[in-house]
Amino acid sequence: MSKVAWIGLGVMGYPMAGHLRVKGGHELVVYNRTAAKAAKWVAQFGGRAAATPSEAARDADFVFACVGNDDDLRAVTLGTDGAFGAMRKGATFIDNTTASAGIARELDVAAKARGVGFLDAPVSGGQAGAENGVLTVMVGGEEVTFSSAEPVIANYARMVRRIGPAGSGQLAKMVNQICIAGLVQGLSEGVHFAQKAGLDMAAVMETIAKGAAGSWQMENRWKTMAAGKFDFGFAVDWMRKDLGICLEESRRNGASLPATALVDQFYSEVQKMGGKRWDTSSLVARLNNADGKKG
Repeated sequence: MSKVAWIGLGVMGYPMAGHLRVKGGHELVVYNRTAAKAAKWVAQFGGRAAATPSEAARDADFVFACVGNDDDLRAVTLGTDGAFGAMRKGATFIDNTTASAGIARELDVAAKARGVGFLDAPVSGGQAGAENGVLTVMVGGEEVTFSSAEPVIANYARMVRRIGPAGSGQLAKMVNQICIAGLVQGLSEGVHFAQKAGLDMAAVMETIAKGAAGSWQMENRWKTMAAGKFDFGFAVDWMRKDLGICLEESRRNGASLPATALVDQFYSEVQKMGGKRWDTSSLVARLNNADGKKG
């Protein structure tokens, strides 16, 4: 059993921290910007709530973070009462936030200067994956640091893999989001076309799902897409944040992402339709609803 600090108890972080407590049996101290959420977590899982990231991180073997973006991450690590200032030498900081590769490299340097290990470890699998403890975790950082942290991370994951040095986890997550964007748009067009053609949707989807067109998105989302229901996980606002990170990185490394840029604009149209909190499969609503209504 390790001493663990967890920073950020949002839709993903709340259940992920819970798995460390229930499945891993680790001793946890949690911090959340909204203190009531931390108090709720402690009431459900035990442990202790801290008033600041630094208080949470003090004496911890592993400090996890799952926050919103680069600025949030910088604040909880390097800011006033940030975790890095309180972490003991030899401890490890694991960042589950989907953020830029640049901030991962920046924090890796800052951690090393303090004798602290750092891993950028963004996750894929959405809210359901977090709740069920079956996330995919893409990790950047040094091999020795990864080896010590992997058994702890495994409590909320079904796949944990080190991709390369610091920043590699974030870059791999960008690849993940690029692939998903194209898949969801293609599935949206397929569902839309099948509806317009008057086909038996179940017969079509259940058939092609067993062939080359099959995907997780098809297996899990075609029914809700066809029904115009978009309350199942990863929100459009979050996807636009992620795609923005991908596009910014592509401008830096010279990658050409024409489909990703187009789908990002399609999601901006969904936002204007009132779909900021709809899940990412709501791309089909843009095709089906010229009047901007959901369904």
